[in-house]
Amino acid sequence: MNIIIYTVVILLILYFLLKFISNISSKKISKGLRISTIVALIILAVLFALGGRYLLTLPLTLASLALLKLKGLSIFQLISLYRLIQTLRRSGRFSFNQSQGKSFSNLSVSESYKILNLDEKKKLTKEDINKAYLKIQKKIHPDVSPETARLSSIVNEARDVLLNEVK
Repeated sequence: MNIIIYTVVILLILYFLLKFISNISSKKISKGLRISTIVALIILAVLFALGGRYLLTLPLTLASLALLKLKGLSIFQLISLYRLIQTLRRSGRFSFNQSQGKSFSNLSVSESYKILNLDEKKKLTKEDINKAYLKIQKKIHPDVSPETARLSSIVNEARDVLLNEVK
């Protein structure tokens, strides 16, 4: 019964809206569309000016990962790879513009935990560290994609730091 009432109400609103629009001149309609378009563009400009750094970081990073020719990765794997790259970029250890031969300084233990997506508060075993390492290396190993050799070497270094910490 409610569906019938809602349908009748929606049709009545639509009828009166169309009747109102048919009585308006085309000049007023075009002027209203122009004004609404300008207002929408101003709102978008403000939104991108204030939040553009956050709104555009993930899509641009995922697009740059696509340039690395990473094939067969799910969106969840791309997001975890994005987190890895952001952690490395914040610490100054990774940039898409760096030369291939640049060496990296030693990683701290906390950075190693972040790179391998492990919790610092948990007591970890060598098996846990190796599982996290293998999970990431399956995605970025240089045999899969030669462009990710730098990422792979950083993940290797993170694993070594944590394995030394566990001993």
